[in-house]
Amino acid sequence: MKKKDIKILLVDDEQDILEIVGYNLSQEGYQIVTATNGKEAITKAKKELPQLIIMDVMMPEMDGMEACENIRKIPELSNVIITFLTARSEDYSQVAGFDAGADDYITKPIKPKLLVSKVKALLRRLKSDEHASETLNVGGIEINREEYKIIKEGREIVLPRKEFELFYLLASKPGKVFKREEILDKVWGNEVIVGGRTIDVHIRKLREKIGEDLFKTIKGVGYKLEV
Repeated sequence: MKKKDIKILLVDDEQDILEIVGYNLSQEGYQIVTATNGKEAITKAKKELPQLIIMDVMMPEMDGMEACENIRKIPELSNVIITFLTARSEDYSQVAGFDAGADDYITKPIKPKLLVSKVKALLRRLKSDEHASETLNVGGIEINREEYKIIKEGREIVLPRKEFELFYLLASKPGKVFKREEILDKVWGNEVIVGGRTIDVHIRKLREKIGEDLFKTIKGVGYKLEV
C-alpha cells in the first residue's frame, strides 16, 4: 500500500498536537483526518476507515480508552492499528491501554522524527498483510492470517491485531523457543521501542480471551515462549 493511500486519524483535544503531528505526517505523504474527542473519533473512524489511529487518552466527552474499546467492536474497523499518544507514562496506564485493545502506547513528549519513525514501523505490517493468506491448523484450532480469525470448535475468537499477531507467531513455529527480542522485532518491529512488560500484558490477555485450555493446546504441541 502506497503512502498516499494510507489514512491516519489523529485524535487529541489539543489543537497544537493535531497541527504539529498532522503536519509532520502529511509531509510524509499520508492522508490525515482529525478529531478532538473520543465520540468524534468513533464517528470519523466509521466514515473514513483509517489504517491507523493515533489517539490521546485524556479527552472531553469520551476518553481514549473508551473510544478504543468501542472502535474495536466495529467489524469494519477490526484490523485498524490503534496507538495511544499521551503524556500519561504510568505502568498502569499503559496496561489499561493494551487492555482496551491498543496496539502500541507512545508517551509525550516525543520528537517529530521519532514519531514518524514509529508510525512507519506500525504501518509496515500493512505491506505484509497484502500478501498474507496462510491458514494454520493446530490442535483443532484454525488460525486464518488473512482474515485475522481464530476458529475453535466452530466458535470464532476475536483478538486485537497485536494479540493475534503474537498468537500467530507462537503457533507458526513448532518446537521453537521465542526470545523477547525476537518477539518484539517480529510483532512490534525493531523501530518501535517497547518494554518486556508489553509482551507479558499481551500473553495475559491471550490466556484470558482464548482460554487456558487453548493456550495449553498450543504449548502442548511444542510451542514455547522464553519470558
